[in-house]
Amino acid sequence: MSAVNETLIRDVVADVLGRLGGAPAAAKSAPAPAPKADCGCNGKSHAATPGARGKFGVFADANEACAAAQESFLQLQKAGVAARVKIVEIVKAMAESNAEVWGKLELDETKIGRLDHKVEKLKIIKLVPGVEWLRPDARSGDHGITLEEYTPFGVVGAVTPSTHSIPTLSGNIVNICAAGNAVVFNPHPSAARCAAVAVRAYNEAIFRETGIENIATIIEKPSMESFAAMCKHEAVRILLVTGGPGVVKAAMQTGKRAICAGPGNPPVYVDDTACMKRAAKAIIQGASYDNNLLCIGEKEVFALENIADKLMSQMEQNGAVRLTNAQLDALTKAAFTITPGQGGGCGHASVNKDFIGKDPIVLAKAAGISIPSGTQLLFAETGADHPFVVEEQMMPFLPIIRVKSLDEGVTRSLEAEHGYKHTSIIHSHDLEALTQMGRALDTTLFIKNGPCMAGLGLGGEGYLSFSIATPTGEGVSNPRTFTRVRRCVMVDNLKIY
Repeated sequence: MSAVNETLIRDVVADVLGRLGGAPAAAKSAPAPAPKADCGCNGKSHAATPGARGKFGVFADANEACAAAQESFLQLQKAGVAARVKIVEIVKAMAESNAEVWGKLELDETKIGRLDHKVEKLKIIKLVPGVEWLRPDARSGDHGITLEEYTPFGVVGAVTPSTHSIPTLSGNIVNICAAGNAVVFNPHPSAARCAAVAVRAYNEAIFRETGIENIATIIEKPSMESFAAMCKHEAVRILLVTGGPGVVKAAMQTGKRAICAGPGNPPVYVDDTACMKRAAKAIIQGASYDNNLLCIGEKEVFALENIADKLMSQMEQNGAVRLTNAQLDALTKAAFTITPGQGGGCGHASVNKDFIGKDPIVLAKAAGISIPSGTQLLFAETGADHPFVVEEQMMPFLPIIRVKSLDEGVTRSLEAEHGYKHTSIIHSHDLEALTQMGRALDTTLFIKNGPCMAGLGLGGEGYLSFSIATPTGEGVSNPRTFTRVRRCVMVDNLKIY
């Protein structure tokens, strides 16, 4: 196994600590005691309980966390599929019952997003698939019978984001443990405390119900060293990374198989066959969800010029607030740092982290206006090269760009999406338009005539996961994502016909 490239690891730390303004955990003051989750312990002490050595999955040392996860994987192997089913049931039930407490805990720690949506993201963990997805495939014929089944890797090393810390972690545990694995988490430093609270509570309940210790472990104070140690540990057989391009790049070059959920900048195309009211409502719903922290969220809209005014009018009628050019300029100046390009080029825009995931009222203040209470989204008309179009900005503002034709709309969408192949959205009743955009962008999620969340089963058919593997191609992760396919062959015997 090749060693982890130290330069890449330093890139990871810069990405993880800097992407959303996180500071190294060691530099922070000691956190206040976290709210107690509903683990069903009835207030009893855990001091003498087996598993307390690691504080029910929470470890200071990465190597100890990995070793404990390996031990729990062996326990799970012996316990069988019934234990996997029980773990899935526990995580789904606890995510829902603790949604209000954990949602507030995450918002208090990260200071980004909306409480109602933090809560909802935990309540919908029930939509994540479980053991039922692992149906074997059998073939029989003149020369016997062959069985192909899905088997676990062992220990999965996972990186979680600050944008959806507990929901991502919870969904990962369901998928990974349903597949028969254990998992060790190196969380985003800006959301490590709330993640540790959830991991501890899950482990307490799982140990009480199954006797399995530390099925999901977490590194309490994640760092460059802990990430490197997790990747290098011999027990970790596969990596799952949900984060920015720096950590994705590093994971893909560790020498181990990596399932990577990378960045997105989803475009929306609206043509003159769409229902403007329905499109406006869907766009507002998706772009404002958790203050646009979703990687699948609508980030820019390309509208045919003959309906652009109608669309923007409908957005205003449905509660979005339109900015003037002067207000847009003021917001852009506050929300981005522009680095001049060489030779007088347009340069590069970096998002001001103080605006990521903040409420519309914060953006409105920077734009110099007051907005009605409860406003979910701001928008304005821009050019296709505007920083709000080019950058994955993750805030409740949406740029609207006029285009002259379907071809231009698709081309502009392709440029804005940057080839991430993550998510694209269209509002149209023209089958040729749907087909052309779907083929051209070739994104993992392609949502037609609905908000972005429909791509994950919220308003559309499908299942949920907060880890969508676009760079490595696995798509919306599920239990099969974390399995090996094993073939068992019986020659000549047991044939059915």
